[in-house]
Amino acid sequence: MAEQERSYLLQLNKLNKSFRGLKAVRDYDLTLRPGELLGIIGPNGAGKTTLFNLLTGLVKPSAGHVYFQGVDITSYPPERRARLGIARTFQKLRLFKSLSALENVKVALQTSQQIHWWEVVLTLPHFTASEHRLVERGRELLALLDLDSARHARAESLSFSQQRRLEVACALALSPRLLLLDEPAGGMNPGETEALMQLILTLHRQFDLAIMLIEHNMQVIMGICPRVQVLNYGQIIAEGEPAAIQRDPKVIEAYLGQGQLIDDA
Repeated sequence: MAEQERSYLLQLNKLNKSFRGLKAVRDYDLTLRPGELLGIIGPNGAGKTTLFNLLTGLVKPSAGHVYFQGVDITSYPPERRARLGIARTFQKLRLFKSLSALENVKVALQTSQQIHWWEVVLTLPHFTASEHRLVERGRELLALLDLDSARHARAESLSFSQQRRLEVACALALSPRLLLLDEPAGGMNPGETEALMQLILTLHRQFDLAIMLIEHNMQVIMGICPRVQVLNYGQIIAEGEPAAIQRDPKVIEAYLGQGQLIDDA
């Protein structure tokens, strides 16, 4: 791979995915540098979540390639991609609802833990020290997400906004270089949405974290994303700065209907 291409964190080349003849993603190309913040919008069925599933290995592409840090990971399974530094959240929350907030984060942290079963059974010092580090790191992540005071509460007892933040904490537990957020503002009120926007910016700056954000809430996308991409029927129909995207005729027609501007929504 050329030296310029190696400078990209993520590179997608002619990515395609079909489901029984229906093309969900078509000839999708992307280059993303370390620390970039990219917003992705589009109508329902535009292929946005399918794109995230392709990036995380939950589905395999019909054609095309995925490169991460210069390595072709197209054939890598989800767990290997996670270990490389790709983490995500989902539209529908995926938490262990009967476990506490801290236990949920500890489960995510344990994916990188090197502990043998006999060390657990015998409660050997190495396991005890490792468990202590897990708790400390888990509390650090929960504090960052303003959840430390709720660390012993079962996930199902948390408010919807808290559960959303807990899912982000679990994603951060994987120490990602690329964080994929799939409609994190869904179901939030205006105050919670504003707090989420500030949280995403904080994570982006504090961790120098590349973030790809799918969101229907235009306030979020246009408010924090320097670069916005628009999908329709699995294809990129526009890409650029928010101000240009808001007034692109193809975007207006595809996303909101003829004659409306995104910033009127």
